Amino acid sequence: MNLLFDVMTLIACLAGLWIGADWVVENSVRTARKIGISQLIIGLTIVAFGTSAPEFAVSALAALKGLGNISAGNVVGSNIFNLGFILGGVALVRPISTSSTIVKRDGSVLVLTTFLLLLLFMDLSLTFWEGLLLLCLLVTYILYLFYSRQTVSEEISTGSFRWYHPLMLLIGFAFILLSSHFLVASAISVARSFGISEWVIGVTIVAMGTSIPELVTSLVAVLRGHHGLSAGNLVGSDIFNLLGVLGFAGALEPMTVSPEAYGSLFLLCGMVIIVVVMMRTGWRISRIEGAVLVCMGLARWIADFI
Repeated sequence: MNLLFDVMTLIACLAGLWIGADWVVENSVRTARKIGISQLIIGLTIVAFGTSAPEFAVSALAALKGLGNISAGNVVGSNIFNLGFILGGVALVRPISTSSTIVKRDGSVLVLTTFLLLLLFMDLSLTFWEGLLLLCLLVTYILYLFYSRQTVSEEISTGSFRWYHPLMLLIGFAFILLSSHFLVASAISVARSFGISEWVIGVTIVAMGTSIPELVTSLVAVLRGHHGLSAGNLVGSDIFNLLGVLGFAGALEPMTVSPEAYGSLFLLCGMVIIVVVMMRTGWRISRIEGAVLVCMGLARWIADFI
């Protein structure tokens, strides 16, 4: 009975994260436009943070509770899920066009950041100063995008402002915080019931849950005929997760992870390199390449649970 309750709570929390993130992005964009914030600033900060709000909340709460495996596993798993299931799945529906800018700028930053993470976790821990370093690198990256007049492209609302949008924004944040709190608790309970390690539950189920905003955004874009969806959106999200989410969680509370975490980090490094190479070949990710990415994601899940 307790297991059934935990599973139902887990599902409800995943729905709560999706609803909360959707409300945060839509209402923060409308509110920001109302008070005169430029589209560039909205793209680089508000939208980027809004779509990563579930990762922020879950990883921060897990870090504060001393659950380093859940905190770090959430970020690593979310990035693998983004590059495997989401990017690969969208490419299966329609080949995704890339560009020299995405490969050279964002792809290079993602590769270097991922290998930096591998280096920082060699001792299976992330200290306060290492977390602060990641945050500083994120600020540097955002400033570079700003001064080079580059923005973060997303499917965002273009509707008009209403008086209740700030209230909906606050409610969205409340949904995310409450859902994150109970998601972590129920995920730990389910993991222990099935004898699954905290790292595995963090890098799979929890990571999938916090990646829902990116998944829904990508699927809706394709279903509505917006086939110009760029790989840059998901690559940028992964960079934000590694530098912002994990950096914030580490600076908030130093964390340690189990030895099995290093295997997933190596897999993430390999997947990042493969994705960048795919983006460069023909300047697009084909359906076949998308199928390869999905299969890699599935193989990772099977290997983790086994």
